[in-house]
Amino acid sequence: MVARVEVNNTAAEQPQQWTLLDFAAEEANAERLAEQLAACLAPTGGWYVNYNTTTEAFVVFADKVFRYPRKQAEGRRQAQDYARSIGIPEPQLD
Repeated sequence: MVARVEVNNTAAEQPQQWTLLDFAAEEANAERLAEQLAACLAPTGGWYVNYNTTTEAFVVFADKVFRYPRKQAEGRRQAQDYARSIGIPEPQLD
């Protein structure tokens, strides 16, 4: 599914209209998908991808992948800290 949404908490350099992609993949391909996404995301603009398998969370930035057990506070904190370091606005760190 592809959807466009209006976002009210964007940073000055981000567009207010975002395109969301909802997709499904085989769980066995989760790591490979993360690597491919990290290789193709633009290093500027604050874009990232997040998705979950039944047991793990993935947060993918340009050239950087965070992978941790779902609901693990430390893994989530590390991904959020990195997001802050590259300028992702605080309201988008959910």
